Amino acid sequence: MKIPVFQIDAFTDEPFSGNPAAVCPLDNWLPDDVMQAIAAEMNLSETAFFVPSERSDSDYDLRWFTPTIEVELCGHATLASGHVVLSQIDPELDQVRFHTRSGLLGVERRNEMLELDFPINSPEIMTDPNELEATRQALGATPSEIHHANTTVAVFDSQREVAALQPDFLAVTKLNEPWLLATAPADSDEYDFVSRFFVPTAGINEDPATGSTHTILTPYWGERLGKSELVGRQISKRGGTMHCRLAGDRVKIAGNIAEIMHGELTI
Repeated sequence: MKIPVFQIDAFTDEPFSGNPAAVCPLDNWLPDDVMQAIAAEMNLSETAFFVPSERSDSDYDLRWFTPTIEVELCGHATLASGHVVLSQIDPELDQVRFHTRSGLLGVERRNEMLELDFPINSPEIMTDPNELEATRQALGATPSEIHHANTTVAVFDSQREVAALQPDFLAVTKLNEPWLLATAPADSDEYDFVSRFFVPTAGINEDPATGSTHTILTPYWGERLGKSELVGRQISKRGGTMHCRLAGDRVKIAGNIAEIMHGELTI
């Protein structure tokens, strides 16, 4: 069997930066273990698979796999999937709708970028003293605030502190919410905030550029800075830039993409 595959760097306009995703358009779903094996073979943060949807409110059904697990929500691989539809499958469309485990997600053109339409995920302050201390121990640093939103969110006072983090990844896996997001105000006028994201339980110690975390970061920094439109920079080794705006109970997250490869898998 031949399966088309695209490799795309998301949230960047330069090859070999941003977050790489593999995208496999399918006519019908493959067995779950085969999709997981393909994701392990691709060995990228996520591999996305989509099939034509039979639902009236969506164009495709979309799923995402890391090298080790299927995940509930992924931003950069959704952006990459939208690019494949809008540039390769149906370039006359301006937007595409995906049905996923996290509900209906959209990708549409925004000038030279593509923009995600995701549900908002506002964080709440963490109060459990044991979990607060466990988070500090896992980070090896003390944030000014710790929040949670199905993800542990550590807020620091400076970009320098976030850049210097060297987490204990084994300790991160033992947190109640073991996906750990660190953030701080940006130290330049080009961006509003910066972040890093650590997800060892998904087989990724540090994710390079994460769309889904900006469903948390956008409402947090929007309220703190009094802004409805913000620009975030993920300061991983590869880096990535997200142009974010609040829209009621949704967050719009726009970014560039760089298509790296188009080929076929033989299974």
